[in-house]
Amino acid sequence: MHKLAPVTNRGHRSGALRLAFLSAVASLVVSFAAAAAPIPLYNIYRTEDGFTNADISMAVVAYALGTIAALLVLGRLSNHLGRRLTAITSLSLLLLGCLLLLNVHDIETLLGGRLLVGIGTGVAGSSLTSYIVDAAPSRPEWLASVVSSQGPMLGVAVGAIASGVLVQFGPWPRDLIYLACVSFLLLSAALISVSPETAPPMPGAWRSLLPRVSVPDRVRHLLPVAAAVFLTTWASGGFYQAFMPALVEDQLHTRSPMILGLVFASYMTPSVLGSPIGGRFTSAVAQRVGMITFLAGMVGISIAITHGTLVLLVIATTVAGAGQGIAISAATRGLLHGSTLAERAPIFSAIYLLCYSGAAFPSLISGQLSNVFSLPQIALGYGGLAVIATLFTLLGARNPHTDRTGNSTSEGANTTGSPERRTVS
Repeated sequence: MHKLAPVTNRGHRSGALRLAFLSAVASLVVSFAAAAAPIPLYNIYRTEDGFTNADISMAVVAYALGTIAALLVLGRLSNHLGRRLTAITSLSLLLLGCLLLLNVHDIETLLGGRLLVGIGTGVAGSSLTSYIVDAAPSRPEWLASVVSSQGPMLGVAVGAIASGVLVQFGPWPRDLIYLACVSFLLLSAALISVSPETAPPMPGAWRSLLPRVSVPDRVRHLLPVAAAVFLTTWASGGFYQAFMPALVEDQLHTRSPMILGLVFASYMTPSVLGSPIGGRFTSAVAQRVGMITFLAGMVGISIAITHGTLVLLVIATTVAGAGQGIAISAATRGLLHGSTLAERAPIFSAIYLLCYSGAAFPSLISGQLSNVFSLPQIALGYGGLAVIATLFTLLGARNPHTDRTGNSTSEGANTTGSPERRTVS
């Protein structure tokens, strides 16, 4: 009888970690669904409130800058305050942002709401993804990196589709999606509050607010290619947020918010489905395969926009989304290789800093260029960026360093990402 107690404790701990994992995944998806909620409303804002394409691109920039600021200042806070408190704080910020967006009639309110939502997703990006990795099952090995990297994509897809449907068919088209987001954010906070803590609080919270993004030396050689992958794929995501509403209406001749949500989701959803494919390869091979697929999709998108073909746009968008899913999850898996508990939040901060920089700065530039160039011409510019990043990935992709036994070279590392079994250059 005495020997049964440890088994029971292990079973209880396994169940508690499962709850933490599922709560963190659900909260991450809900957080990014809330972030995507305004996208099908952008054409309504353009029509009813007189917003321009440059205004909408500035909303994308405000969201991205809020996220970047949160990652730089608050990215390591969950290591000191614990995952749960930091995650609940992020959900609260998102809730406040949604409440502010209930009253959008001028550009300042839209920018303020998107900035607040960006800060919330920045905190969620570091705390909830670290929470997921902490609590993830050890098998399959790729689960933690795939879920943490693709949870935001799934959330954005769900948010865009749900928003499109509610805007087109529900009552209160400008408000209902935000009220739904508030409800799910409250539910997510409740789930996190009853989940176990995986990173007990420790001193140094104030020092952690000093901006610092770190990647361990053992995987730093992977950073240039990973940066190219993150920057380029998220730049295209920023393009979809900023300009796809106008393109769908002007080039494809439909004003349906549901169609707009589905087009945007067709970029994000295959990203989630493509991620497990990348788990079958080493991270270097998966990044190459992913970026080639992404480039093929971007070429198809440019052709579809030029010829005004909705079916081709959806197909090409699906291909690009699958490619980015393979590439992003592989790059994330490489950077997480051999990571310890304390390293995960700074690593995710670095990842999301690169991602949101890719969304912010190209959107800022292209928003100004939209006053000079047509949207199809701007789309060609994003296609050129995809060509450069794909060539760089083909030439430079590498795997994490391993020792002769195939294990991580970092001492005492907890390999939560999918470790590479051999070194392939």
